[in-house]
Amino acid sequence: MASPFSDRHRKPRILAVTACPAGIAHTYMAAEKLTRAAATLDTEMKVETQGSIGTENLLTDDDIAEADGVIIAADKDVALDRFVGKKLLSVPVADGIHRPEQLIEQVQNAPVHEGGAPGPKGDGTGGEGGKGRGAAYKALMNGVSHMIPFVVVGGLLIAVSIALGGHSTSNGIEFDEGSFWFYVNALGGIGFKLMLPIFSGYIAFALGDRPALVPGMIGGFLAADAVHIYGAEANAGFLGAIATGFLAGYMALLIRKVKVPKSVQPIMPIIVIPIVSTLALGMLYIYVLGKPISWAFTYLTSWLNGMTGSSAILLGALIGLMIAFDMGGPFNKTAFLVAVGLIGTNNTVMGMAAAAIPVMPLGQGLATLLRRKLYSEQERETGIAALLMGLFGISEGAIPFAAARPAQVIPANMLGGAVAGAVAGMAGVEDSVPHGGPIVSLFGAIGGAVMFFVAIAAGTAVTALTTNALIDVKRREGRREAGVAVSVQAPVSVPSPARGYGDHEMLSGYLTTETVKLELASREKEAAIRELAAMLATTGNVRDADELVRVALAREEQGTTGLGEGIAIPHAKTDAVSAPTVGFARSAEGIEWGSLDATKAKLIFMISVPEAAAGQGHLRILALLSRKLMDPEFRERLAEAADERAVVSVLREIQ
Repeated sequence: MASPFSDRHRKPRILAVTACPAGIAHTYMAAEKLTRAAATLDTEMKVETQGSIGTENLLTDDDIAEADGVIIAADKDVALDRFVGKKLLSVPVADGIHRPEQLIEQVQNAPVHEGGAPGPKGDGTGGEGGKGRGAAYKALMNGVSHMIPFVVVGGLLIAVSIALGGHSTSNGIEFDEGSFWFYVNALGGIGFKLMLPIFSGYIAFALGDRPALVPGMIGGFLAADAVHIYGAEANAGFLGAIATGFLAGYMALLIRKVKVPKSVQPIMPIIVIPIVSTLALGMLYIYVLGKPISWAFTYLTSWLNGMTGSSAILLGALIGLMIAFDMGGPFNKTAFLVAVGLIGTNNTVMGMAAAAIPVMPLGQGLATLLRRKLYSEQERETGIAALLMGLFGISEGAIPFAAARPAQVIPANMLGGAVAGAVAGMAGVEDSVPHGGPIVSLFGAIGGAVMFFVAIAAGTAVTALTTNALIDVKRREGRREAGVAVSVQAPVSVPSPARGYGDHEMLSGYLTTETVKLELASREKEAAIRELAAMLATTGNVRDADELVRVALAREEQGTTGLGEGIAIPHAKTDAVSAPTVGFARSAEGIEWGSLDATKAKLIFMISVPEAAAGQGHLRILALLSRKLMDPEFRERLAEAADERAVVSVLREIQ
């Protein structure tokens, strides 16, 4: 197939990739603007879009080989290895919308991209630009999102195997070797062994791209199982995996900055960077990070053994605190092994640990049920799995929550664990097997079962309530920092009349005359989003209008959806809506939306889609809408339409 650049006349040949976190509007508007600007500048342009409908107009090897430069207009990670040796300019997606002509001129003088390193940044101000706290948080969440399936699958396989095939012994819950449930448990164990390497690896990947993946995963293995890998005294657990992920990512970035001969550049991302960063991280962990972890384990073991004769309430609180702190790290392991070592001579210490062990997953799961609006759909699903894991004493069910929000979740876990341990210690609860959680009571291993459950319930409630309170505080602080006033408002409640879409539906039924408002009453952005959400609720497609507003406002905090030229497209991807729904409204006076060109938004679309809707055909239509809004004549007709039917008639042009 001939390349689109196989023209005889040698015009500048520029490629571009556009992408934004939601993949709904900015991605396609930037693509349209760049394409129009290229035509004006007599430049050949091909734009790859990475949106919710998938990657379109994919850049081929021939396209890249013939290109004079590449523009990356994106606010999300874009793989850059394929552009090695090409002039590369990386800017926020908003720059692709607001200054496409300048980008096309700049890229022709941009530095050549070397070995997968992030491209040079333009002078745009929209987006994180891969630096600072925002990039670190994005990397952390990248690790969490990839880890969650391993936690859920591994944890549920272990839980089911314990319930149906496990039996209590002096060594804990065991299985008949070679039985079906023995193998189910083993498969679940593999999932857990991969959990921290995946977590660490994808933190590193988000920071340093593919060359950082291998050192990140190997660092995660060290954090998860250094005891067996090289005979360490203790493992570092999930906190260690966070450290190795960030170290691997930043090491890879640092090595990329080293100037090497051109002959070496092609092997930098696939050989040099992975090997050097893996060796550096591995040796750093073994000889530097591992020492204080081993020291802490030894010291804590001695100290805790010395506490066994003290107040049962104090000892229980300490055991609970340590169990809940790092879930697999040296503090957790110290408390557990001290408790196990005393089985047979002082079963109450194991009783304290057994009560604290399930509190973290049960508390986090309960938190997602009590305040669903504080959590994403993925977090709510993980919360259900965490509840099940907690019942079987699998504390790792709480790790995704602690990894995503350590400052809120870890203190809440520790407080709940301390309460559970203290109550169990006060009541003299005993456990004769080295395992925890409600499941052990079914095996007859618990003495004082009623108070055992009271201790777990108290700790779980404290964890859940504290977690939600701390998350609430964090959200309020974030809003104040963003300049958004915090106000307590009742949920938007609008009747949902039974109705059909009739003859006036367009956008495949997602926008109708009933979701068009000729003039907004609101004069501020947040109020306008609430007014639009209330209008969308009249369709019957909105399960929770307040949650829809929350998600839309959270998207605004990531970066304004004011696209300039009098346009704003607030959008939300949330299961607060049951079906894709689009609304349109005008504001004659205009609403300050934070657009880079300082124009007020007068044409406002609100797009709401369910989480599971990514990739469906409606998003292709929304992409066409975003492109069409770049046409000044189209915007003018939309602004001058006399009534709702006239607005819908204008919008039919995009089909």
